[in-house]
Amino acid sequence: MKNKKLRVQTLSAEIFLNQSANGKIVDVRSPSEYESGHIPGAFSLPLFSDDERAVIGTIYKQIGKKEAILEGLEIVGKKMKNIAQKAYEISKGKSLFVHCWRGGMRSKSMAQLFENIGIECFVLNGGYKAYRNLILLDFKKSYKFIVLGGKTGSGKTQVLQQLYNMGEQVLDLEKLASHKGSAFGSIGEMKQPTTEQFGNDLHKILTLFDSKKRIWLEDESHKIGTVFIPFEFYINYRKCPLIVLDISLEKRLQNLVKIYGNYSKEEIIKSFEKISKKIGGQNVIAAKELLHQNNLKDAAAIALYYYDKAYIYGLQNKDTKQIEYMNFENEDTLQIAKKLIETANVKFS
Repeated sequence: MKNKKLRVQTLSAEIFLNQSANGKIVDVRSPSEYESGHIPGAFSLPLFSDDERAVIGTIYKQIGKKEAILEGLEIVGKKMKNIAQKAYEISKGKSLFVHCWRGGMRSKSMAQLFENIGIECFVLNGGYKAYRNLILLDFKKSYKFIVLGGKTGSGKTQVLQQLYNMGEQVLDLEKLASHKGSAFGSIGEMKQPTTEQFGNDLHKILTLFDSKKRIWLEDESHKIGTVFIPFEFYINYRKCPLIVLDISLEKRLQNLVKIYGNYSKEEIIKSFEKISKKIGGQNVIAAKELLHQNNLKDAAAIALYYYDKAYIYGLQNKDTKQIEYMNFENEDTLQIAKKLIETANVKFS
C-alpha cells in the first residue's frame, strides 16, 4: 500500500506546458468553454455538456454545493465507461495532462478516474485560468522583432514567406488570424479564431522561437478582422524597428489583382460596402461598375486611395524611433528579402 499512488500530481502552468510535450493534454471543460479558447493541441473530453453544466450551476446557486455534486455524480455515472474509453484512445500509452477551468473537481476527478484505469495523469494547478495568466505575462517579454511595413498591396506577406524560406524566424499574424488585415481580408480565408484562441496560438508559436534571434512580423493594427492582438504584445512590437517597403502604386495594384483576381465579384463587392462610409457611396458605386466590367485593377485603385491615406496617417503615429524606408522598383520577393536581411544585419543586429 505504501507504493500506491493516492493523489494525482498537480503541476504549475509552466511545468504543465513543458512536460505535456511528451504526453497528451485533455481539456475536460464543456464544449463551449473549449471553443472559446483552449491550449493548442488539447483534446476536448468534456465531463459535462453545456446544458448539464448549466443545470449543475443552477443547483449550486439555488440549493447548495452538496446537491450540485450529487447531481454531477448522477450525470457522470451514466457515461464514465464512455469517457474512460475515449481517454484510452487519446492516451495511446502516453501520460495525460488534464485541466478544467480552475483545477478543481472536474479535472481532479477525471484524472483520478484515468489513473484508476492505468493511465498516468497530471493536473494543471489553477486550471486553464492559470494557463491564461501565464501567457498574458509572457506577452510582456521583449523579443527582437523587426516589423515589416508598407502600404496595402506591397506584398509584405509574400516577402515574409520568402524570409521564412531563407531560414529567418517569421511570425505571420495574418495567417494566425485567418485574415489579410483589411475590409477585404476575410476573402478566401477560413473562419477566424476567437481573440482568446488567437492569443493561445500566438503564445505557442512564440515559445518555438529562439528569443536571442530576430523575428520578422508584419505591421498590423491592434485588430485583424474580428481578432484583437494581445495588448501587451502589441505595445511591445510597436516599439521595435520598422522597415517600410516603398512600392509603386502600379506594382501594388498588380499584386492585388493577383491576390483577389480568382475570387467572386460578390465577395469583393461586399467588402467595398463595408467601407462605404469611409470612401463614399459614389466611390462604392463606381467600384461595383468596374468589377462588373471585370476591371479589378481600377476598382482596387479606389480602395487604395483610402487605405494609402490611412497608412500614412498611422505611420506618423508610430511608437518606434527606428524607421527605415526601402524603395523597390522591379525586384522580386527573393531580391527584396535579401536586401532586408542585409539591412537588418547592418542596422538592427
